[in-house]
Order: sequence, then C-alpha cells, then structure tokens
Amino acid sequence: MEVTSLSWVGTRTESFDEMTRFFGEVMGIDRDDEQPGFVSFKTPRGDKVEVFAMDESGHDFMTTGPGVGFAVTDVDEARSELEAAGIQFMAPTQREGEFRWAHFRGPDGNIYEITSSSIPPTP
Repeated sequence: MEVTSLSWVGTRTESFDEMTRFFGEVMGIDRDDEQPGFVSFKTPRGDKVEVFAMDESGHDFMTTGPGVGFAVTDVDEARSELEAAGIQFMAPTQREGEFRWAHFRGPDGNIYEITSSSIPPTP
C-alpha cells in the first residue's frame, strides 16, 4: 500500500453549529456541501473537513473523536492489506463519482479512512 497524504478529517460532535462556524469563519475553509446534520468543507488543495451532528445517522460509528483519512494509490489494494493485518472495516468500500473510500477501526479503537481518486490531486 502506498499512502500519499492525509486527505480527510471528519468529526461527529454535539457542538455542530460551533464547529461549522469555526471551520468556515475562523479557519476560513470554504463550504463544499451542506445537508441537515452535515457540512463539508474543502481546502484549496482538495482536502476535506466534514462535520456531522450527533443525530446524523450515517456516522453513528464515529464515537471516539475525529477520524482521519489517508489518501492511498489503490483503495482495494490497501483494504486487502489492512484486512490481512486484522483490521476491521465498518462497511463496504463507498464510491461517489471518481472518489472511493472505506472507514476502518484502528488498533486504538479510533475510526480512520482510506481514500483514493482517479483525479490527480491539485499541487
């Protein structure tokens, strides 16, 4: 597996409004998407910061704090290597357009993600 960068941070929080204001107004990261209980921010390099409200049910597994995503060259290869090492994934690999990702629980019990895209990253 080849990890190329950190690409994503996600947090499920009781302070949803405060965190969305923090990332948008204080940190100055542009909003990329918004739905009830979810706001996504995108850096100029294309990295994502996502905030989930506690009542947003798609990320109930995020119970230990912020999760971090690692960009890899091949999600399927990385997933196979991680599973062979005993790592447990939360769900099947997901896809949205050219982006693919999969969440897993690390040995420390925290949630992490592997992600890749056929779109080259912006330098």
